[in-house]
Amino acid sequence: MTPEDLVEIEKIKRLKYRYARLLDTKDWDALADCFVPDATASYGGGQYEFTGRDAIMDFLTTALGSTEVLTSHTVTQPEIELLGHDRARGTWALQDIVLLTQMDLVVRGASFYEDEYVDVDREWRFLHTGYRRVWEEMAPRPPDATLTATWFVDQGRSSLSG
Repeated sequence: MTPEDLVEIEKIKRLKYRYARLLDTKDWDALADCFVPDATASYGGGQYEFTGRDAIMDFLTTALGSTEVLTSHTVTQPEIELLGHDRARGTWALQDIVLLTQMDLVVRGASFYEDEYVDVDREWRFLHTGYRRVWEEMAPRPPDATLTATWFVDQGRSSLSG
């Protein structure tokens, strides 16, 4: 592996980290830019499959667009393989939490993403992304749980901070 390869791998890591941040902050326009127009996605082990950036974004904005759906996606343990100067693939561990505030439910899970990337004008983009669950659970939120901050209502400022 060359130093140049390590630079490209770091660029791909930054793409995946940006994807998680933009997904959780619901920055849909910037998130769409992470995909090539003909990208594909497979979420939930293939339960939801999409072809084309527009179809992927329609799904994500419909499923997660409400500020009553709060998410936290943490991606770690990247295994990235360069397949040439403009193609790569990666496997990532995912831990996620989804708060469904109107239904007083919390969904937690662990998954592995399988991604494919393409370099377009020296910028890596998703050609494919998708995950399969290792496990997933859903439970009622504790009755005494109170949101003291959200990115969307109070810009993430905690009501506990006086």
